[in-house]
Amino acid sequence: MNDGPTMVDVVNVSKSYSSGDGVVQALNPISFSVRKGEFASIIGPSGCGKSTLIKIIGDLIEPTEGAVTVGGRTNRQAREEGMFSFVFQNPVLLPWRRVIDNVRLPLEIVRRQSRDPAQLLEMVGLAGFEERYPKELSGGMRQRVALARALTFDPQVLLMDEPFGAVDELTRGSLNSQLLEIWQKIRVTVLLITHSISEAAFLSDRVIVLSARPSTVKEVLEVPFPRPRENTLKENGSFQEVIKFLRERLE
Repeated sequence: MNDGPTMVDVVNVSKSYSSGDGVVQALNPISFSVRKGEFASIIGPSGCGKSTLIKIIGDLIEPTEGAVTVGGRTNRQAREEGMFSFVFQNPVLLPWRRVIDNVRLPLEIVRRQSRDPAQLLEMVGLAGFEERYPKELSGGMRQRVALARALTFDPQVLLMDEPFGAVDELTRGSLNSQLLEIWQKIRVTVLLITHSISEAAFLSDRVIVLSARPSTVKEVLEVPFPRPRENTLKENGSFQEVIKFLRERLE
């Protein structure tokens, strides 16, 4: 368990939309915090607003009510200061740029101190692929490039929205293990949105369970397994009990 200071604080955040049928309430007031250096996941029923919530945290959309602070700053200030990065399900790589140039792209937009792109590619297991183009890579490899790009500015918070949702189960397991290795090296605060209960339990210090829409926090589970974690943990009876508990909370 991570007992560090709070890095992300979500306080009474709600979101509603206007539609032809009136006002649609996507998020009821939601409150939770993520500690510095913690790996936290958010799970919930399909359509409950998980992606909306993480976009609010990252200052990509505004809440109807409530506030988010990141390291004691507003999320707007945190975004402008480059305190967090995003990894989405679609890696959004520029097809005409080589792998190394895709990772370098943020440096060309905002000039500031950063990690070395070549070292980042080595960290995500892509040393030797610097000169390749995205079309020459598998889906899992493209997502690794996106992860390397997100770490370019050494962010304090990494926001991940279903980053491995489009890859096969075997590749997903490999990416999970690699993500844990990277996280254990750099200890960035991670907030992950996922539909996979097993992925959330394997990766996280805590799992935040949202209810159906209009969603609110239904459960916050401290994952009881020590680190480092190996894939064999998933065969453990205690791990299966955690999966069962989370599935019941979702239902």
